[in-house]
Amino acid sequence: MASLGPRVPAGSRLTILLLVTVFLAGCGAAQREKTSVSVPAAVPTALAIPAALTDEGLNLRAGPVAVPLELQMPSLSVTASVIGVGITPKNVMDAPMGPAEDPVWQQAFWYRGSAVPGALSTALIAGHVGGPRGSSAVFAHLDRLQPGDPIVVHDTRSALDVHFSVTESKTYSLDQATDPAVLTRIYGAGPVAGNWPQPSADGLAHLTLITCTGTFRNGTHDHRLVVYATRTA
Repeated sequence: MASLGPRVPAGSRLTILLLVTVFLAGCGAAQREKTSVSVPAAVPTALAIPAALTDEGLNLRAGPVAVPLELQMPSLSVTASVIGVGITPKNVMDAPMGPAEDPVWQQAFWYRGSAVPGALSTALIAGHVGGPRGSSAVFAHLDRLQPGDPIVVHDTRSALDVHFSVTESKTYSLDQATDPAVLTRIYGAGPVAGNWPQPSADGLAHLTLITCTGTFRNGTHDHRLVVYATRTA
């Protein structure tokens, strides 16, 4: 049976305490909330998923690493390389930043404590909405995704394409983003409780995309935009 996500060395724990409330410091303009839902049909459990994306011994507290994935959002004309991120010393999901010319602003961040995209669990991918000096970042137009829009996670080693369809977009305030039920929906079963990614209750493969939105205050934006998607055949 394929692994749902990365393994952490013995003695480590998937500590997720703040997560959505403070990650992604480079953000931009407010985005609108959309709540319409279009659920795709369930897919066969035998569909392939990418092989392990990182070394088995890589700790979640290690820094960002390249992973052999590419995130494609055709309706937004976005194709982005992906890096695998863990958690910082402050127990928040890492969101790497750099100078204006750093490629990190146009890269997506797969959370290594979530499932491998396509597994029957939940994979989480984040990205910046804005970069230095007001520049647009990879998720600048994430709010334009609509239910039914395709998302593809491409394995650059095997050329495997894992297809997802957007089901819903929601905007959460920082207070809402501390609700365990909301966090569990965003990260899936397991990580919020400090455990490995768990099989999804509905038996489907889920993908969550997340970025900042709203008003920038006190060092971060005051809302998070979350796009939910489900794997399709």
